Amino acid sequence: MKSKKSLIKVSGIILMTMLLAGCGKTDIENQTVIYESNSEIWESHEIETFPKQMPKFTSKDLKGNTVTENIFAEKDLTVLNIWGTFCNPCIEEMPELGEWAETMPDNVQLIGLICDIESEDDNTHYDLAVQIMEKSEADFTQIIINKDFENIIKWVIGVPTTLFIDKNGNIVGEPIIGADVDGYKKFVEDYLNGK
Repeated sequence: MKSKKSLIKVSGIILMTMLLAGCGKTDIENQTVIYESNSEIWESHEIETFPKQMPKFTSKDLKGNTVTENIFAEKDLTVLNIWGTFCNPCIEEMPELGEWAETMPDNVQLIGLICDIESEDDNTHYDLAVQIMEKSEADFTQIIINKDFENIIKWVIGVPTTLFIDKNGNIVGEPIIGADVDGYKKFVEDYLNGK
């Protein structure tokens, strides 16, 4: 009996890991959302319910600086990579994201939004996020999530999820779910070329 419970528990952990890694399919509150790892598939009958603009927020970055929604006004386009310290695909793409951040056009920026630091007192996840950034040699702004991001995070069905935000805080294009640096780069190139 004990081994059956263990098998069920392990199966649940594997399924949750797949969902959090951006692999699989799901139906959420009348939404028919289909997503696959490393692809740009995002279909929905009610996609208009996904927020069209980033919320107003005040948070801290990993270096302790205060960050607000005004950060988006600094560039024509922001690539917002929502990730977690538990997510292997997120961690694996971090070095490539760090390299890309250094070579982006002057009017584009890359920002990370860490989704699993639970509070200012959550030293475990905070320290792990710092360690991941140092080890990957990725030096771009990492915002710590808080309740101000609720309206966005409730729609995130897997990490990494990457959003594209214009200088007015509008979410442009469609989210990319799953680690797909080439897809992020293509979107930025197309956006800057007016496609």
